[in-house]
Amino acid sequence: MRRSYNALIIILAAISIILSMLDINGIISIVQKPYVYVDASIWLVFVFDYFYGLMVAKDKRFYFRTHIWDLLAIIPLNALFSFFRFNRIFKLVSMQRILLVFRFARLAGIIGKLQLKLKTFLKTNNIVYLFYVCGLMLLVSSFIYSLSEHVSLGNAFWWALATVSTVGYGDISPHTFMGRLAAALLMILGVGFIGMLTSTLTKFFTEEHKKSEFVQIMHALHKLERQNEELSTRISALEQQLHKNEREKNKD
Repeated sequence: MRRSYNALIIILAAISIILSMLDINGIISIVQKPYVYVDASIWLVFVFDYFYGLMVAKDKRFYFRTHIWDLLAIIPLNALFSFFRFNRIFKLVSMQRILLVFRFARLAGIIGKLQLKLKTFLKTNNIVYLFYVCGLMLLVSSFIYSLSEHVSLGNAFWWALATVSTVGYGDISPHTFMGRLAAALLMILGVGFIGMLTSTLTKFFTEEHKKSEFVQIMHALHKLERQNEELSTRISALEQQLHKNEREKNKD
């Protein structure tokens, strides 16, 4: 359940980052329909995530210090927009610049939140190293393709992405030996990467059930230990009482 929840937070953070970037670049307005509803829904989930974690945390000061990114991610942009729009105190200050600062702050918070959630996933099967290898192979293959096929580096990188993802649009294809060799390596890498990613995702979600069972078993063992300690204490008390009664009988 916990890992599924983390996966949901990762997806929502990614969507929020995309919306924030589009808003900052003026492509969309995050305070207008329908984006305002999407942003508000994600914001409510982030607010619940932060304050629930704060509520159940044993050391609330430590939680506050270590969850600054989460706090930045719940900056209410819509409320700030309305405040700066209708409050005359800020009439001499550029509202757009102030909001832009808050948007960047919230974007940084969401990215930080996403980074923290991704760490758990990247540690599974050490898949982070697979991402490093794939990234390096993409760059090397792009350079090889660009030099051998005499195309721009941008087109070469697009071709490398299409090839490694096993999509292969066919708009760009290699004609030289080195280009075809790079394509073959990327195809093999793409198939292996997808298989490894699928395996990691499966393990990422199935480990939660095993972890939950382990926690339940450990809880049951601790409960049995406490019961054994209580029984031992009672038995010791009974033995002492019996010895005391025997001594009193002997005196009589």
